[in-house]
Amino acid sequence: MTGLLIIAHAPLASALREVAMHAFPECAVPLAALDVRADMQIEDVLARGAALLASLGQGETLILTDVFGATPCNVAQRLADGVKVKVVAGVNVPMLWRTLSYANEALDMLVARAISGAAQGVLQASASRPQQQARGASESNAAGDGQDQQ
Repeated sequence: MTGLLIIAHAPLASALREVAMHAFPECAVPLAALDVRADMQIEDVLARGAALLASLGQGETLILTDVFGATPCNVAQRLADGVKVKVVAGVNVPMLWRTLSYANEALDMLVARAISGAAQGVLQASASRPQQQARGASESNAAGDGQDQQ
């Protein structure tokens, strides 16, 4: 199973880890997060990232980071060897959930899944209610006696 390390600007990495644990409470994927604060020195970020990477103890690890070219991504790129440790920038919740859902796949396939999950998870949401959505009690009551139900 591929390990997963999230390196992002504080507090995004920890927040994404919490989202992962909320949606996948039985998550068997080794998952670590490194929040990069504005006051951290790059050497410190790199050392903490290396320690977290080692603590995952995996043969393969995918590092998810927030913004290409920013400090978290630059650190991730220095930690990656391109073979057993790879980096994907632009992390979002759909990317994370897709990655967790397919964590048993080979690292190259997991990279592709992460990227497609991120892209497919970004879309314009309609302001209107989707078809076939059940009406809430207050909506159905509005057509009835005019009294709100609590």
